[in-house]
Amino acid sequence: MERYCWSHLNKQQVGAYTEYFVKMELTMFGFQVYSTEVDDRGIDFVARHGSGPFIEVQVKSLRVSGQASGYVFMQKSKFALSEHLWLALGLLTEGKPPDLYLIASRTWDTPNAIFVSRDYGEGLKSKPEWGLTVSTRNRAALEPYRFENSIEQLLRSP
Repeated sequence: MERYCWSHLNKQQVGAYTEYFVKMELTMFGFQVYSTEVDDRGIDFVARHGSGPFIEVQVKSLRVSGQASGYVFMQKSKFALSEHLWLALGLLTEGKPPDLYLIASRTWDTPNAIFVSRDYGEGLKSKPEWGLTVSTRNRAALEPYRFENSIEQLLRSP
């Protein structure tokens, strides 16, 4: 069986894999990672480096291929923008290891075509959300948020 065959995994397996992968990558950078007992507040785990501040991390994954685009979102009620809240995004391309990104929640302070804010009207099914549109065209705009780049920023900040 080919490694990184994301199409053979169901949605729950893809999400669990990405979450554990992010935890292990943070561990490799010297972070202490603490899992939450219940994921009812939109936080998958917390982490910290040394005696620095804790960061809260929400993990999302998206299978991507060719020219396809995708969208991930976090309900605003569970992803309240703050300096300690981060989104870890795993983009999964068939046959390749995950591309990881770590995005400060404050990025959504100024929404744009990629980092979107959606406030649905009264009486509609969907709740207000912060979203991230991923496409081949805007992948380059995600580069500053590549996992290693964000980790360097985190480790430099006081």
